[in-house]
Amino acid sequence: MAIICTTPTTSPAEKEQEPKQDLENDQTPPLIFNPSLLNVQSQIPNQFIWPDKEKPSIDIPELNVPFIDLSSQDTTLEASRLIAEACTKHGFFLVVNHGVSESLISDAHRYMESFFDMPLAGKQRAQRKPGESWGYASSFTGRFSTKLPWKETLSFPFSNEISGSRTVQDYFSGTLGQEFEQFGRVYQNYCEAMSSLSLEIMEHLGLSLGIKKDHFREFFEENDSIMRLNHYPPCQTPDLTLGTGPHCDPSSLTILHQDQVNGLQVFVDNQWQSILPNPKAFVVNIGDTFMALSNGIFKSCLHRAVVNRESARTSMAFFLCPKRDKVVKPPSEILEKMTPRRYPDFTWPMFLEFTQKHYRADVNTLDSFTNWIITNKFTV
Repeated sequence: MAIICTTPTTSPAEKEQEPKQDLENDQTPPLIFNPSLLNVQSQIPNQFIWPDKEKPSIDIPELNVPFIDLSSQDTTLEASRLIAEACTKHGFFLVVNHGVSESLISDAHRYMESFFDMPLAGKQRAQRKPGESWGYASSFTGRFSTKLPWKETLSFPFSNEISGSRTVQDYFSGTLGQEFEQFGRVYQNYCEAMSSLSLEIMEHLGLSLGIKKDHFREFFEENDSIMRLNHYPPCQTPDLTLGTGPHCDPSSLTILHQDQVNGLQVFVDNQWQSILPNPKAFVVNIGDTFMALSNGIFKSCLHRAVVNRESARTSMAFFLCPKRDKVVKPPSEILEKMTPRRYPDFTWPMFLEFTQKHYRADVNTLDSFTNWIITNKFTV
């Protein structure tokens, strides 16, 4: 049976109750973020300067995150225990011996660097369009007017369907031209590897929550996910800005591979703590959608990225998301043990639209989304 999302027209009074994005004034041309020019300036534009209480911390401790070895079946129970412990506290862990080819990871990093080394006009051929969640974005300057992140990104869709979709290859060829066919092939293979890894991690998450290990694997077998390449250029005043502001990922699961430059920070125990780069490990964290699937047992934690004066930093993030028509609700085994329901039923497109058009993601995104659904009486 098809699942229908109804979106009633909101009245002006209701609109006043909707969360507001910090959107650029329509009469003001958006600032152009050109790294080749801005990263050599001693003074950065005011739009990139963050409030004092949100500016980067100095000399922060390293976060103690568990290493999950996926190569040994003998440690499944121990891995599930470690994952449960981490995910009930902050939702971050590292996976090693994951089976993803080192050469594929290296190729993906190399092609990412070649894209961001292109002149701005070349990258803008893939410019993100208003309301879309993929394409090239230079610091989200067309979406926000203050607290801009010091970064540029390239996001593209991935669909893992039984029929065998070539979504990524089609995106690169269709958006950037046939000369990017090899680009698309590398990231098609990388996304397929990330999707397979995600499903393996989902088995461990199921066991960690005390349900059958196949439940979440089957739920995400066909997924409509997002891949994002991040580039954080050097900044002459890194103490004034952030590469990515504090946020919780709205997706279900994030699998991140960092280069050698430190920059990822997580807010745990009322302080920012870092997760240092490890080329042999993927950083995995729970997103808001999976927090809803666990009925709040597993946490989606606030994190951010900082920049530095000397080196550019890059990272690759695969955001696992449910198939568009899947209804996000906890499995019965969880609901039988704990009540009440913390979040209403929803679909991924509903949540994605909320984060793209109505709300700048932060630690309260999922609760604000829940209130938005209830206030506007949306149904699935």
